[in-house]
Amino acid sequence: MRSGWGWWKQRVPSSGSGSSAGSSCEQGRHQQQVQALAGKVHRVPAEHKPSQFDKKILLWTGRFKAMEDIPPLIPREMIDAARNKARVKACYIMIGLTIIACFAVIASAKRAVERHESLTSLNLAKKAKWREEAALAAQAKAK
Repeated sequence: MRSGWGWWKQRVPSSGSGSSAGSSCEQGRHQQQVQALAGKVHRVPAEHKPSQFDKKILLWTGRFKAMEDIPPLIPREMIDAARNKARVKACYIMIGLTIIACFAVIASAKRAVERHESLTSLNLAKKAKWREEAALAAQAKAK
């Protein structure tokens, strides 16, 4: 690792007023290197073969319109992005289903109140039935 603040000056070509042939050639090479690196940085190699499940996720998230549109090799980042989008969609669906289930429970509880049913009365009736069965079993043993 280089120390000091001037190390970056060594890598950047000077843009001074000198117009020598070596300086312009050096600047041209530097620009070509920057353009080559910029092209490589943003291009992601397609190296992953998607499974049938991956293809369904890519379709469901809207990345591709049809199964035939999916290339045989795609970038791993594309599959990860599609899975994240599918995960978020699934969470939204579960949130919606939970809210619908809450309203269903509220509606059924209101109907139970109209029939004068409560958990306490149901538990008391169940325990009374058990006591009665236990008493009948005890009488049967006594005979």
